Amino acid sequence: MGYQSFKDLRVWQEAKILAVEVYAITAKGGLAKDYGLKDQMQRSAVSIASNIAEGYERNSDKEFIRFLMIAKGSIAELRTQLDIAREIGFVTQNDYDAADNKCNMIGAMITKLIKARKGEAERR
Repeated sequence: MGYQSFKDLRVWQEAKILAVEVYAITAKGGLAKDYGLKDQMQRSAVSIASNIAEGYERNSDKEFIRFLMIAKGSIAELRTQLDIAREIGFVTQNDYDAADNKCNMIGAMITKLIKARKGEAERR
Protein backbone atom coordinates (compact mmCIF):
# COMPACT_ATOMS: atom_id res chain seq x y z
CA MET A 1 0.00 0.00 0.00
CA GLY A 2 2.98 2.32 -0.16
CA TYR A 3 3.71 2.57 3.57
CA GLN A 4 5.41 0.11 5.88
CA SER A 5 2.90 0.66 8.68
CA PHE A 6 -0.26 2.58 9.50
CA LYS A 7 1.99 4.57 11.84
CA ASP A 8 3.59 6.11 8.73
CA LEU A 9 0.26 7.64 7.67
CA ARG A 10 0.11 11.34 8.53
CA VAL A 11 -3.65 11.10 9.04
CA TRP A 12 -3.17 8.39 11.68
CA GLN A 13 -0.49 10.48 13.39
CA GLU A 14 -2.82 13.50 13.52
CA ALA A 15 -5.71 11.37 14.77
CA LYS A 16 -3.55 9.96 17.55
CA ILE A 17 -2.52 13.48 18.58
CA LEU A 18 -6.19 14.48 18.63
CA ALA A 19 -7.02 11.55 20.92
CA VAL A 20 -4.27 12.58 23.34
CA GLU A 21 -5.55 16.18 23.26
CA VAL A 22 -9.11 15.01 23.97
CA TYR A 23 -7.85 13.11 27.02
CA ALA A 24 -6.23 16.34 28.23
CA ILE A 25 -9.40 18.35 27.60
CA THR A 26 -11.58 15.82 29.43
CA ALA A 27 -9.27 15.72 32.45
CA LYS A 28 -10.13 19.25 33.51
CA GLY A 29 -13.13 21.31 34.49
CA GLY A 30 -16.62 19.90 34.52
CA LEU A 31 -15.74 17.10 32.11
CA ALA A 32 -13.41 15.54 34.66
CA LYS A 33 -16.49 14.72 36.76
CA ASP A 34 -19.01 14.00 33.97
CA TYR A 35 -18.03 10.41 33.37
CA GLY A 36 -20.64 9.76 30.69
CA LEU A 37 -19.71 12.59 28.34
CA LYS A 38 -16.02 12.26 29.17
CA ASP A 39 -16.09 8.55 28.29
CA GLN A 40 -18.00 9.15 25.05
CA MET A 41 -15.56 11.85 23.94
CA GLN A 42 -12.56 9.69 24.72
CA ARG A 43 -14.05 6.69 22.92
CA SER A 44 -14.90 8.74 19.84
CA ALA A 45 -11.41 10.26 19.69
CA VAL A 46 -9.66 6.92 20.14
CA SER A 47 -11.94 5.34 17.54
CA ILE A 48 -10.73 7.70 14.82
CA ALA A 49 -7.08 6.60 14.98
CA SER A 50 -8.03 2.99 15.75
CA ASN A 51 -10.23 2.63 12.67
CA ILE A 52 -7.59 4.15 10.42
CA ALA A 53 -5.10 1.61 11.77
CA GLU A 54 -7.45 -1.35 11.57
CA GLY A 55 -8.54 -0.53 8.04
CA TYR A 56 -4.98 -0.12 6.85
CA GLU A 57 -4.02 -3.52 8.25
CA ARG A 58 -6.82 -5.23 6.30
CA ASN A 59 -4.61 -4.95 3.17
CA SER A 60 -7.60 -4.25 0.94
CA ASP A 61 -8.60 -0.91 -0.54
CA LYS A 62 -12.29 -1.78 -0.09
CA GLU A 63 -11.83 -2.63 3.60
CA PHE A 64 -9.56 0.36 4.20
CA ILE A 65 -12.17 2.69 2.71
CA ARG A 66 -14.87 1.11 4.87
CA PHE A 67 -12.86 1.74 8.03
CA LEU A 68 -11.98 5.26 6.91
CA MET A 69 -15.72 5.94 6.62
CA ILE A 70 -16.19 4.64 10.15
CA ALA A 71 -13.41 6.98 11.30
CA LYS A 72 -15.26 9.88 9.65
CA GLY A 73 -18.35 8.88 11.62
CA SER A 74 -16.33 8.98 14.82
CA ILE A 75 -15.17 12.49 13.92
CA ALA A 76 -18.81 13.55 13.60
CA GLU A 77 -19.56 12.00 16.99
CA LEU A 78 -16.65 13.81 18.60
CA ARG A 79 -17.59 17.15 17.03
CA THR A 80 -21.13 16.74 18.38
CA GLN A 81 -19.84 15.93 21.84
CA LEU A 82 -17.46 18.90 21.73
CA ASP A 83 -20.38 21.17 20.80
CA ILE A 84 -22.41 19.90 23.73
CA ALA A 85 -19.47 20.19 26.14
CA ARG A 86 -18.83 23.76 25.02
CA GLU A 87 -22.47 24.77 25.27
CA ILE A 88 -22.77 23.48 28.84
CA GLY A 89 -19.54 25.21 29.82
CA PHE A 90 -17.36 22.12 30.19
CA VAL A 91 -14.93 23.05 27.37
CA THR A 92 -13.34 26.45 26.87
CA GLN A 93 -13.76 28.17 23.53
CA ASN A 94 -10.00 27.84 22.89
CA ASP A 95 -10.01 24.08 23.55
CA TYR A 96 -13.15 23.70 21.47
CA ASP A 97 -11.71 25.66 18.53
CA ALA A 98 -8.44 23.72 18.57
CA ALA A 99 -10.15 20.31 18.72
CA ASP A 100 -12.82 21.23 16.16
CA ASN A 101 -10.19 22.54 13.74
CA LYS A 102 -8.19 19.34 14.18
CA CYS A 103 -11.34 17.29 13.50
CA ASN A 104 -11.98 19.25 10.30
CA MET A 105 -8.38 18.79 9.16
CA ILE A 106 -8.41 15.04 9.83
CA GLY A 107 -11.79 14.69 8.12
CA ALA A 108 -10.43 16.42 5.02
CA MET A 109 -7.36 14.18 5.06
CA ILE A 110 -9.56 11.08 5.31
CA THR A 111 -11.74 12.29 2.43
CA LYS A 112 -8.66 12.75 0.23
CA LEU A 113 -7.35 9.32 1.23
CA ILE A 114 -10.69 7.71 0.38
CA LYS A 115 -10.68 9.35 -3.06
CA ALA A 116 -7.10 8.21 -3.65
CA ARG A 117 -7.86 4.63 -2.62
CA LYS A 118 -10.97 4.51 -4.78
CA GLY A 119 -8.90 5.75 -7.71
CA GLU A 120 -6.26 3.09 -7.13
CA ALA A 121 -8.90 0.37 -6.89
CA GLU A 122 -10.53 1.52 -10.15
CA ARG A 123 -7.19 1.45 -12.00
CA ARG A 124 -6.66 -2.21 -11.12
